Amino acid sequence: MDTNDIVQIHRKSWHGKPWHGKPFYSLDAYCKNTYGEKVYKIALKGGYTCPNRDGTLGRRGCLFCSEGGSGDFASADIEQGLALLSGKKTGHKYIAYFQSYTGTYGSLSYLEALYRNALAEDAVVGISIATRPDCLGEPVLNLLKQLKEEYPLKFIWMELGLQTIHETTATHIRRGYSLLVFEKAVTDLAALQIPVICHLILGLPGETREMMMASAAYLNTRTVWGVKLQLLHVLEGTDLAAEYRAGQYTPLTFEEYLDIVVPCIEILSQAGTVIHRVTGDAPKDLLIAPMWSLNKKKVLNAITAALQGW
Repeated sequence: MDTNDIVQIHRKSWHGKPWHGKPFYSLDAYCKNTYGEKVYKIALKGGYTCPNRDGTLGRRGCLFCSEGGSGDFASADIEQGLALLSGKKTGHKYIAYFQSYTGTYGSLSYLEALYRNALAEDAVVGISIATRPDCLGEPVLNLLKQLKEEYPLKFIWMELGLQTIHETTATHIRRGYSLLVFEKAVTDLAALQIPVICHLILGLPGETREMMMASAAYLNTRTVWGVKLQLLHVLEGTDLAAEYRAGQYTPLTFEEYLDIVVPCIEILSQAGTVIHRVTGDAPKDLLIAPMWSLNKKKVLNAITAALQGW
């Protein structure tokens, strides 16, 4: 079955889904269906680093990664995050999201304290941990298993940064692990019944539309529960910025992104995947390109219109 067949199957399955007005099953829809209200995500800085920055694998991080390790908007701790969101008028439940750097990269006792502190909050319905698939050794898996058993009414999600299935691209962006490592991590987490959210980046250097769609289609063959589709941003202070200024990298245009992200959403949705993100945010003071991405409302409206119009 090719991607066009998959898209046609998904189009026929849209009707009657409790997707709360969106043409795909979003994280917001999942939370409303599960908890009966809007659930807010609290992005957190865990205080750890990354093997791609501390010298274990490298010191410059991935090609696109900023100094903040993707946690530029994160709060220092769960208490600060709860305080920032306390004024919301709708929804009183939260997800503690360990966003920056590598969320399982630290001493086991330190990680356990972080996770327990978040899970102990009454308003927190679960935790989501962003990490690398090569940082899920047996001690970490055992800790996750223990916490899952101790907090049966709360969830633990793992967010794995795959970015692409193509090894040539992975080498260029200095990802630092093979596709086989990702597959093992997904298998190990599935054995613990811990849902996996996969990060894919659209617009990576050298990738064609077909390559990006192949990465999306590949996830339908794995035990992946959720997906984040991220537009590649060129941020100040990254090696990608140097490539961009040297004329070695051209970001996607608005039209090109729509032409890629829409079929990717359809490919993923046909397998029942929860779509957690369809574009992403970048700090205004760091963003170099593409500047059109700052108008997030326009981007989201265009994606919705394109999906509803097919």
